[in-house]
Amino acid sequence: MCWSATADLVAGTAITAIGAACVLRTRRARDLPLAALPLLLGAHQIIESVVWRADGGAGPATVAWAVIALPVLALWVPLAVLCAAPPQARRRLALPAVAGAAVSAALAYSLATRTVTAQIRGHTLGYVLDLPRPGLLVAGYLLATVGALLLSGDRVLVWLGVLVAGGAAVCAAVWRLEFISTWCAFAAVCSVVLLGWSGRRPAGPADKTSGP
Repeated sequence: MCWSATADLVAGTAITAIGAACVLRTRRARDLPLAALPLLLGAHQIIESVVWRADGGAGPATVAWAVIALPVLALWVPLAVLCAAPPQARRRLALPAVAGAAVSAALAYSLATRTVTAQIRGHTLGYVLDLPRPGLLVAGYLLATVGALLLSGDRVLVWLGVLVAGGAAVCAAVWRLEFISTWCAFAAVCSVVLLGWSGRRPAGPADKTSGP
C-alpha cells in the first residue's frame, strides 16, 4: 500500500521494472519463481492505484488486490523459495510450504464466500474481510512467507527474511496510526534485494548451454 493512487502507480511501475530485470538476470530455471516475485508485487501496487481511484469499495480491483495479498503470496513465496533452495535445505522447507498451502486454501475459501471491502483511512487504505480464526491464519501466513526465507539456507534470502519481518512490523504500526502507508517503499527495497540475489546466482550444470 502507498499513500495515494499516484504513489501506488509510480511505485508499482518501478517495482515491475525491477522484477523484469530480476527475471532477465536469472540464469537458473528453478530461480525464476522467486526472481519474478517483484513482478507480482509491482502488479499488486498498480492494482491498488485503481482501488484508490474507485474510493475503495468492494469492486473487482479490491478483490484482485486481496487475492494477491492473501492466498497467492501465502503459496507463492514458500514454493518459490523451495524451488530455489539448495537440496540440503528442502526438507526443512516442507513445513513452510505445507503451511502456505493450508493458509492459502483457507484464505481463498474466505474470499470466495465473503465480501472484502476497501476503506480510505487518512493516507492509507484499509481492507476488511471477516476471517475465521485470524490469529491462526496470520501465524500460518508468517510461517509460510517469513519462515521460508529464514529457513532457505541462502544468506541473502535469510537477510531478506529478517528485513521482511522487521519491515512488516513497522508497516503495520504506521498503518494502524492511519498516518501514511509505507508498504510500497518496503516492497521496493525487497525487490532491489532480489535483484542483487538473482544476479549472483550461478548457472547450474543443467542450465548451462553447452558449446560446440
